[in-house]
Amino acid sequence: MNPGLSTDPAVLVLEDGSRYPGRAYGARGTTLGEVVFATGMTGYQETLTDPSYAGQIVLQTAPHIGNTGMNTEDTESRRIWVSGYIVRDPSRVVSNWRAEESLDDALVADGVVGISGIDTRSVTRRIRSSGSMRGGIFSGDAVDIDPEEQLRIVQEAPEMSGRNLSAEVSVAAAEVTPARGERIGNLAVLDLGVKQATIENLADRGFDVHVLPQDVTIDDIRAIDPVAVFYSNGPGDPAASDDHVELLRAVLDDRLPFFGICFGNQLLGRALGFGTYKLPFGHRGINQPVMDRTTGRVEITAHNHGFAVDAPLDGATESPSGYGRVEVSHVGLNDQVVEGLRALDIPAFSVQYHPEAAAGPHDANYLFDRFRDMVLAARSGADQKDND
Repeated sequence: MNPGLSTDPAVLVLEDGSRYPGRAYGARGTTLGEVVFATGMTGYQETLTDPSYAGQIVLQTAPHIGNTGMNTEDTESRRIWVSGYIVRDPSRVVSNWRAEESLDDALVADGVVGISGIDTRSVTRRIRSSGSMRGGIFSGDAVDIDPEEQLRIVQEAPEMSGRNLSAEVSVAAAEVTPARGERIGNLAVLDLGVKQATIENLADRGFDVHVLPQDVTIDDIRAIDPVAVFYSNGPGDPAASDDHVELLRAVLDDRLPFFGICFGNQLLGRALGFGTYKLPFGHRGINQPVMDRTTGRVEITAHNHGFAVDAPLDGATESPSGYGRVEVSHVGLNDQVVEGLRALDIPAFSVQYHPEAAAGPHDANYLFDRFRDMVLAARSGADQKDND
């Protein structure tokens, strides 16, 4: 298929009644979701196959998308997860020697309804002004549905707030990736939408990575005799994941070292007793500036989160849930949003972004080393206590 020359009509409808006629892209039909924008100039394959985007219609602010095609080596999970896809100018040709298929063909294969040829800048500005909102893409026979009926369909779609999507993206059974290099031990990874690059980075640090279904119990985790626990990224509202919060509190009570990213950061915040809230339009893309307060270094980081932790930015504060002192370790420089937490009295920390970003940037990749060092220090302390 030549996506750049598609003339089949399509329309994007936002819940505020805004309509954007364009051309069908990918599969034909109807799709609904929360419309969000991603600012990355590269890495669209990582975005599409990131389970964190489940339930969302993703708009790419970069105007030209699809020029490098798609390949199986760079995929971050077993499929494309976005509910829908919005681009301005899809590439007419695939121009990369590693490409195995076009982006349009990949969207069709996974049944992802998209739209092209619209003013993506205009949609982005509307979302920045009004906040992320529900939307629908209608193509094929659905494009002829009465506009008022299309709007009604969009307005009756579920909102992201209050949604628990973990079961939709998690593995059904445990999967193990062996450690590479000097082995440290078993790592329990709660799959809330984990990306393959995360698994590879953890295995490279010496962990036997046990990717576990999102509905495991603390006894299931203890059964693998883990040296640490990791909570992955994932979609949905952290306030709708109380079971995962209670599981994490059991992990913290066991004094198992913990590292969480993205959704895992929000769940650590809630486990420690802080609240979470929905951001107006979220952080998405690969160019978000964050300060690591431990080093004072500013990092360019990859994000995809629509919720954030509500914790005091300055100084250490007592965990409302009784886990000792906690500090905000990382902060977003665009809007002062909490981008990381560090517990000072137990071995636990988290960040709100992606240190494994496969298309880059790689500024935050050191966090996997920091996690490994924390686990080794915890083991050394435990061995010393046993000797005493």
